[in-house]
Amino acid sequence: MTSGQDGGTIPSEMKEKLASFDTALTNLETELKPLLAKPRMEFFEKLEPLDMGKMDLVASYAVNSLFWMYLNVCGINPKDHPIKQELERVRGYMNRVKEIQDKAKAPKVNSGAAKRMVKSALWQAAQKKVHPRGRDEAGPSQSHSQPTTGENRKRKFDDVEESGKSRRTR
Repeated sequence: MTSGQDGGTIPSEMKEKLASFDTALTNLETELKPLLAKPRMEFFEKLEPLDMGKMDLVASYAVNSLFWMYLNVCGINPKDHPIKQELERVRGYMNRVKEIQDKAKAPKVNSGAAKRMVKSALWQAAQKKVHPRGRDEAGPSQSHSQPTTGENRKRKFDDVEESGKSRRTR
């Protein structure tokens, strides 16, 4: 055991952890110096709204994580402290931002092309109903090449019109 500045003693196993923590805090301070040198709004002017939100979330998570470590150093169990819920809340928002980014990257559906494909498929289905395998609905004895009566032609035209898919709208 070694003697501390306040006259207390620091266990040797804690000495290495504290040195590592001190190094990490020094690195953090070095990395944050350029950000802290300029006004916050100067950074935000150049960012998109989603990037602003991400920056705020990272800052919030960093501050709460540092408080988590502070509680550990003070001997308080942070798992029983409200800081745990706060970290989970911020993490939830980070996940929502990630979902928004993934959704923006997802392929878009061309609704016009999809409508045309469905319309074409329905029209073809109506035509197959009118002309099943080379025969019309009048019966299997009449082939497609034989002339149909005016009544049968009108019935075929009405069937196609009812389905909303005439040759004119194709």
